Amino acid sequence: MFQHNQQNYEGVSFGSQDLRYGELTGCTFVRCSFAHGSLEEIASVKCRFVGCDFRGAALNGSVHTESAFENCNFDGADLFVSKFDRCKMMGSTFSGATLDGISILQGDWSYTNLRQAKLAKQDLRGIKFYEADLSGAQLTKADLRDCDLSMASLAKADLQGADARGAKMDGVDFKQFAVTGLRMDHEQAVLFSLSHGAKVG
Repeated sequence: MFQHNQQNYEGVSFGSQDLRYGELTGCTFVRCSFAHGSLEEIASVKCRFVGCDFRGAALNGSVHTESAFENCNFDGADLFVSKFDRCKMMGSTFSGATLDGISILQGDWSYTNLRQAKLAKQDLRGIKFYEADLSGAQLTKADLRDCDLSMASLAKADLQGADARGAKMDGVDFKQFAVTGLRMDHEQAVLFSLSHGAKVG
């Protein structure tokens, strides 16, 4: 089993290795490639991945706790029933990734590319999505309470039945998506009205 503690790697390609069920603690990976690799049920704790390539990798069932994935590429990766607990994902991209059953507990997902991500019915409470690209994302019946969606792009996102009460939505263009069925609080309703030219107060 691939098991490492407090190791540092830079520019290493792991794509051809079988990393399934591996355990990583306190490791750092800089510009490493895991593209198309087998990382099923791998576990990382307080690891840091910077500019790493996970394109097409199998990460289904993986569990990550307080790890950072900064500016990483998960395009086409399989993240089925994976878990990210208090992780930092800033600047990472997930185009075409399988996110069914993913669990995201808190964490910072600012500046991520989650275009057309399938996140329906997901519990996303308290997650920071500052300036994230959620264009076309499926967020039907998602729990977005207390999220930070400031400056996020929600163009053509499906928020039918979602709950956004308490979420920060400063700078969000409410004209870009349908709000039918979206649960909002008073402050968000004011922002919605202002974005449509209403004069409040």
